[in-house]
Parts: sequence; C-alpha cells; structure tokens
Amino acid sequence: MNDRYDAGYGTDGAAPYELVGYDEYGRPVYRQATDQQTHHPQQAQQQYDGYQQQGYGYDPYGTTGHQQPSYDPYGTAAPQQPGPAPSYGSYDPYGTQQTGDPAAPYDPYGQQASAGTGQQPRVAEQTAHIPQQAGPADDETVAAEPAPEYRTEQFAFVEEPDGDSEDVIDWLKFTENRTERREEARRRARSRIIALVVVLALVAVGGVGYLWYAGKLPGLSDSGSGTGTATAAGAQKRDVIVVHLHDTKNGGTSTALLVDNTTTKQGTTVLLPNSLALTADDGTTTTLAKSVEDDGSEGTRTALDSALGTDIEGTWRLDTPFLLTLVDLVGNIEIDANADVPDPDAEKKGETPLVRKGEGRTLSGKAAVAYATHRAPGEGQNAQLERFGQVMHGVLRKMTSDPDAATTTVQTLGQIIEPPLTDKDLGAFLARLSDLAKGGDHRTALLPVQEDGTLTAEASDSVVEDVLGGTAKSPDKDAAVSVSVRNATGVKDNTEKARVILLNGGFTFLEGGTATAPAASSQVVYADAAEKENATEVAKTLGLPADAVTQGKVAANARVTVVLGQDYDPGS
Repeated sequence: MNDRYDAGYGTDGAAPYELVGYDEYGRPVYRQATDQQTHHPQQAQQQYDGYQQQGYGYDPYGTTGHQQPSYDPYGTAAPQQPGPAPSYGSYDPYGTQQTGDPAAPYDPYGQQASAGTGQQPRVAEQTAHIPQQAGPADDETVAAEPAPEYRTEQFAFVEEPDGDSEDVIDWLKFTENRTERREEARRRARSRIIALVVVLALVAVGGVGYLWYAGKLPGLSDSGSGTGTATAAGAQKRDVIVVHLHDTKNGGTSTALLVDNTTTKQGTTVLLPNSLALTADDGTTTTLAKSVEDDGSEGTRTALDSALGTDIEGTWRLDTPFLLTLVDLVGNIEIDANADVPDPDAEKKGETPLVRKGEGRTLSGKAAVAYATHRAPGEGQNAQLERFGQVMHGVLRKMTSDPDAATTTVQTLGQIIEPPLTDKDLGAFLARLSDLAKGGDHRTALLPVQEDGTLTAEASDSVVEDVLGGTAKSPDKDAAVSVSVRNATGVKDNTEKARVILLNGGFTFLEGGTATAPAASSQVVYADAAEKENATEVAKTLGLPADAVTQGKVAANARVTVVLGQDYDPGS
C-alpha cells in the first residue's frame, strides 16, 4: 500500500512543497517551491482566492460554457503575458493533459513552453504527481481514457526503525547461545558417564585379574584348605622369620614363625608348640623348648628347617622388656581378651585385673606382656601361645607400613639383632606384614602336634604344605638321608627301636608320629626317582622286604618316609 502523502515528504535533496490552497472538496493543493519564492500557507490561500475572483476557478468536470484558463494546482504554468488568452484543454489528473495545441505533447514536469508565449522552459522546477487528487470517478474525460499504469518508482515505502529490533536480536542470540550451551553440557555429561563406565569396567577387570593371579578367586584353590592359592604351594615364594619371646621374669619361651607369602600376598603367624619334636645335631630327638635353651638360635633354626621343610631367613629374639617397649612405641594395641589377666605387680590377690576379658581391649606395653605370657593354672601351653599370637597380630596392625619408619622403630628398641638378620631387614619385613594385617590379609595358625610332639598328617597338609611350602628342602649330597618314621605297629616302643637302628645305619631320624590304627604291612616310600636307592637301603636297614619300597608321597621334611606295620620285627 502507498504511504500517505504529506508536505515535505521525500524532499531529501529536492525543493520542498508548499500549500497553495484547497479545492472545492476540501483537499489541500500543493506545489513545489522554487528557489526564488517561498510561499507561506496563508499567502498561498490569498493567491488562490485571487485566482477565484479573477475568474480562473477550477472546474474539475470541465462543464463551463466559456473558456477560462484552467487552474494549475502545481504552480508550474508560466506567468501570464498580455495578449490573447490561450486555449486550454480538459484537465488530466494523471499528467496526460494536452495543451491547446493538439500536436504538442503534454509535459507533466512543466518544462515545455506554451505555444506563442515565447517563454523559456523552467528547468529548476518539477511538478509533483499526486494520484490522491484525481478528479471524480464519473468524469467522462477520465473514464474515457485507459486506466493508469502504476510503476514501482512512483511509490515510496518507508521503513520506520523499530527501537526494539536490537533487543529482539540480542534475545534471539541469547536464546540460541543458551540452547547451544545446554546441548554442549549434555554432550559433556554423556561423555563423562561413558568414560566413567569404561574406567569402572577396566577396574573391575583388573581386580578380577589380580584376584585370579593371586589365587583368591573361589574355586581356584588346589588344596581346598581355605588358603585360596591357585599356584602350587611349592612354587610360591615365602619370606620366613622365627621369633622367640623370652620371659625374663618367669622364664620360658614362646616361638612363632612370621611368614610373608609374596606370591599370594598373604601373611601368617604360625604358632609352634614347645612340645614340637625336633632332631638335634647329633641325631637325637629333642623338643623345641629344649632346643632353644640348649642349641640356641642357630641350632634351633636349622632343626626347624629340617622338621618343617622351611627356609628360615633369620631369628628375632624378643625379650619381654623389648616387647613392652615395642607396644608403647606403636601406641598401644587392641585385642579381644579371652581371659582376665591379673597384675603381676599386685601385692594382694583379688585386686583389679590388669586385663579384663572382653572384646576390643586396649593394652599398654605392660598389659601386653602380661597377657602374652599369662598361663592360668591347669591350662596347656597352647592357650598361652595363642595369647602371644594375639599380641603379635595387634603389634603388626599398629606397626607402620613404611619400611624406613619401621626400621627406625626397630632401632629404637635398642636390642641386638642376631645375624644374618639386620635392623633394616627386620624393619622392612615387619612393614610388609603390617600392610597385610591392616588389609585383613594376615591370620594366625597353630601347628597341631600330638602329645609326643610329632606332626600329624593333618598338620602336614594344613600348615606345613599350605603355609610353609609343603616340600622338603633338598639336602646336600653329602648330608645324611632324612627318614621320617611313623609307627603303625600298635607297639609304642617300636619307634625308639627303629630310631636307634636308623641312626646306627647313618640316617637322620625324624619322628613321624603314631598312627591311629595299626597297619598290617610296612611301607618305605620315596618321592623322587633319585631317592629309590636310598629307600631300598632304608628297607634293608630296618629288615623290611624289598617289595615294601614304593614311590609315593613322603613327609614334608623327609626324603624317605617309613610306615612301620605289624610285620615289622625290631629283632631281625
């Protein structure tokens, strides 16, 4: 649609329009102002009234009978000169009016001079074309002419600036940016979730792989004894140290093996009863307690290696004053006390116990020593040994896991460490066991022995094989063949008789215990084919037939195992 025409509109770079007057319909009549003359609206009205008085009124229908000069609403006609009045044609509101001369074309811009006037065309002025000021629709002249053809250049489209347009654009940009940020945040969140799932999957796979490698997955144990070792017991690597607790006040010793299985990452404290039968250097049978007293640390360590098939790296002699200091250094320990322990320094009986029975008891150094060495009247030595194991477990849980700090703790004790063990070796060893104890990978096991101190088959399977390795240490070539003798004759004295015969024959005698039920025939068993000749020689020495020699499973600490049956005759 066309914009409303107004005076002065579109005058940028052109002369402004001025109001000339109003036609008989009350519509304003404008003309373009010249440089020489500027019309005021009131003056234009007076001029228009003057034209009316002089008989130059505008007849839009052209019905007047006499010819009068038509009114030029745009003020573009040349000034009147004296002489005969020119002849005017009908008014054409669309700029197609013909002059008095039919041959002269109409100049809508007023640049053509009137015929016979002798005036020059006006160059600076232009006549505005105002379609709204067209004559009535029933004008015969207009109706007879063809409909005007409008051109695009005749219309002016005004784009009024919108003050809110910039705000709208900024809001659209903000909305678009916020949407993009939300989508980007969602993409990042999805990426993080995917990465987290991948990491958790890798951790789970790695954990299962570690448990499989360490042999801790259920159903992968070879022995079925609950240790959870998938690797063969003999192929596992173990570090073993023997510790002797010497009660300097009441006398007596308590012995335990500290085992660090570096293959399965399992720590164990193996409690050794004082009644454990060992073989002395001269081949005679002795007990663990007597060996510690008579043979010292070196002799006892060798005897334990022979009896249990272990490879003990060193001996830690822990006197009770050093145990007291050690507990105080680590900051007390916590245990589940299984008995009330009286204060050894109490003057009267019946006073408040130093350690009360119950769970989660905190023990100082003094209380720990009293609990570890306590043995109630009528109790066996194993009960006191188990309390010692509890104290050692509590110490390992409170010990630092840093090797250097643990070495400093050992050096602070001020005790003398027997070679080949050193302060640094002991500190690093205790730090590793402490780490296992804090992680729940440390346990305490009691080596079961019979009343005579000999090992049972159960002990060989559950402790000697699974915990300590289960295979006998290969002796030197020049060393005497170790023979484990198990009495199944039903006669107790036959064990001692067989021991004397084997020692006289140059063999090392190992006590194998007594069978619960008698056996009809004797057996001489060897494990390796290289030991067949030694087994045959043992059978001859004991007076057993050659067909009694067979290959099979032997005791963990012996090269040849002998089971004496009822066919055995010590006098033969």
